[in-house]
Amino acid sequence: MSNLKNGIDAKTPDPVQLLNRDAIQINSEEIESCVKDKIVLVTGGGGSIGSELCRQIAARNPELLIIFDISEYNAYIIDYELKNKFPTLQLVVLIGSVRDKNRVNSIFEKYKPQVVYHAAAHKHVPLMEYSPCEAIKNNVFGTLNVAECAHNNNAERFILISTDKAVNPTSIMGASKRICEMIVCDVAQRSKTKFACVRFGNVMCSSGSVIPLFEKQIIEGGPVTVTHKDVIRYFMTIPEAVSLVLQAGVYADKGEIFVLDMGAPVRIDDLARSLIRLYGYEPDKDIKIVYTGLRPGEKLYEELLLSEEGLERTANDLIYFGTPEKNDSITFAGKLKKLEEACDENSEDIRSLVQDIVPAYLIDGKVNL
Repeated sequence: MSNLKNGIDAKTPDPVQLLNRDAIQINSEEIESCVKDKIVLVTGGGGSIGSELCRQIAARNPELLIIFDISEYNAYIIDYELKNKFPTLQLVVLIGSVRDKNRVNSIFEKYKPQVVYHAAAHKHVPLMEYSPCEAIKNNVFGTLNVAECAHNNNAERFILISTDKAVNPTSIMGASKRICEMIVCDVAQRSKTKFACVRFGNVMCSSGSVIPLFEKQIIEGGPVTVTHKDVIRYFMTIPEAVSLVLQAGVYADKGEIFVLDMGAPVRIDDLARSLIRLYGYEPDKDIKIVYTGLRPGEKLYEELLLSEEGLERTANDLIYFGTPEKNDSITFAGKLKKLEEACDENSEDIRSLVQDIVPAYLIDGKVNL
């Protein structure tokens, strides 16, 4: 990418320069013991997080790596990359949706994955506000399908990729991921499979994230658009996020929620200004910053833990875990059934049904507590 100021070319700034903290450290030996010589399945394996998971897993000599993705293009790209970088890797790349229960079950029955990383999800907050039933179908019932198949086929471990937006959610995407966490906790209580969720903040340079958008706007000469001057977010790099997922897989047991000590949250306005300077420009002088207002489902700040979850340190000083409240399985299953029926009908009542499961979910400024 070119910095056009004064005709000087410059490399894209390293995103780590924008984070005022040390990089996360992991125990590589523990992680290797979790995936080496194992049959590993990564759903959403062509996405930003999923593809990096596949790279790091491939480097640790699994018996077989299975990539499952709905995007033919994304699957093709990671398939091509891994085959060139790891020529001896045993790799299977499959196309399909986690919403298709029969398809998911056939994969488990045929390949018997021992370790499952579930990264497939709709994640874009404003877009999901306009397609709430699709968020629930893909995130909630896709997770239910994969988690139940992991349990029924005696997988050793199942790791859900979650988000800080699941805490006291104001968006349907965040609420859907909170239900995903509840599903993982519920299945974990009756399974020999070790389950866990990994919750983290925004991942720098992932698809649809703010850094690539800011970079594009800077290269085009501005303006750089920030939703609100006071918006703050937790950030991590893609390798850090994946390292946390892999490390959490080692600690997984009964549906715990793992979070990373990501230091102080970053003000998006400060992030934009820092990035502009890294490109050699002066904010407000060379490149204007325009405030556009919060988008549907967004809030000023994100949280990492619910108050009832508590916080305990793992063997890694930068990784903590909380234990969520257990729900009555029969009641929970009944609510999921109603939710599924409403999704099938693309019901306009979907948000109230979601709030019945996640009372802290904010709809039009109100919570159901």
